[in-house]
Amino acid sequence: MQTALADFIKNSPAGREADGILRSCVHCGFCLPACPTYQLLGDELDSPRGRIYLMKQLLEGAAVSASTQLHLDRCLTCRACESACPSGVRYSKLLDIGRSLIEKRVPRDSVSAATRYLLRSTVPYTNRVRILVSAARAVRALLPPALRAVVPPSAPTRPNLPAPLWPPVRHARRVVLIEGCVQPVFEPNINAAAAQALDRLGISAVRASGCCGAVTHHLSAEEATLRQMRRNIDQLWPHVEAGVEAIVFAASACASMMGDYGRLLRDDAHYAERAARIDSLARDISQVLGAESSRVRTMLAKPRAVEGTHQLRVAFHAPCTLQHALKVSGVVEPLLIAAGYTLTRVSESAKCCGSAGTYSILQPELSEHLRRAKVAALEGGAPDVIATANIGCLTHLRSGASTPVCHWVELLAARLTDG
Repeated sequence: MQTALADFIKNSPAGREADGILRSCVHCGFCLPACPTYQLLGDELDSPRGRIYLMKQLLEGAAVSASTQLHLDRCLTCRACESACPSGVRYSKLLDIGRSLIEKRVPRDSVSAATRYLLRSTVPYTNRVRILVSAARAVRALLPPALRAVVPPSAPTRPNLPAPLWPPVRHARRVVLIEGCVQPVFEPNINAAAAQALDRLGISAVRASGCCGAVTHHLSAEEATLRQMRRNIDQLWPHVEAGVEAIVFAASACASMMGDYGRLLRDDAHYAERAARIDSLARDISQVLGAESSRVRTMLAKPRAVEGTHQLRVAFHAPCTLQHALKVSGVVEPLLIAAGYTLTRVSESAKCCGSAGTYSILQPELSEHLRRAKVAALEGGAPDVIATANIGCLTHLRSGASTPVCHWVELLAARLTDG
């Protein structure tokens, strides 16, 4: 694709990156059938190729409008298009640049602006989330459907699994396990289960708190995102210097975000080097346990003290961040099978569930369409439980499914610790 970027952007780091991405696109259209919004709406401007044209116009200095902003807003950033693209177009990076620019050029209406402000002012902060969720549960019946769907019930339907305890730090091998922002409130057992599974493998999980920065990043709040990233680096650096093996998340979206720190802070003289080191250590729990798969299998082959949970039929939903951002496929399923679970067939397993962080709140109709299709696919094999790898997907699917939903590491931890 030929480009002629406008003077305001062409010589900046963002402009040079955008120019390279635009030039790599050959208009082939392989991205169209992979794009959830194009499949739903049938409008090429709601496809990756169409959005690339819109962003090209923006970067070349053409006038932009609320219509342009809407088409960019509708993108889930699922990155399925990147997996389908034969030219390796880094679409999501271009989208970050385009959204950031248009956020400064096109004013939002008061309701949209207030909603986005509320999200970035509450979601990244665990204590604020806890207070907000407590209040929302009290008035749940009065909330609009889109908000009601994201408020976790006080006693969600779950598979019958033991409540895990966070083990003490006792092994020479250590990782940092970051609990995240909403996960400790919505599903506190997930992080403990991840720590427990690691402990059984002789790896101690050092507990850390904080938001990875994904919420503000995808809401195009650049300065807030950079501040959060720098805070995280300052918090984590002593652990890096102490020699931890990895910085681990039990939420694939968070691992994906931290894996982009080096790029996002590459022009920050004070943080660039440390950011690159931090993102080289960022891992989803599946990557850590997958690297230890032979040891996991050996442990799972031992006689079990408790029978029952391993006989469950499980439908596994691989989040987009796991499949398309982290490129982790075929890692979780063998571990669950080795644990004795029966995996059910899930049709169109690469498709997005519609959660996409705050997307289910900002684009509720599209999100609901995608959730219905995903739940139908997951429940089609009559599973006893749906398992996933990201807290956003978990809460989104649970609000539309009749089957209990949990994190896959909870299933594995129950099996690793029952013998």
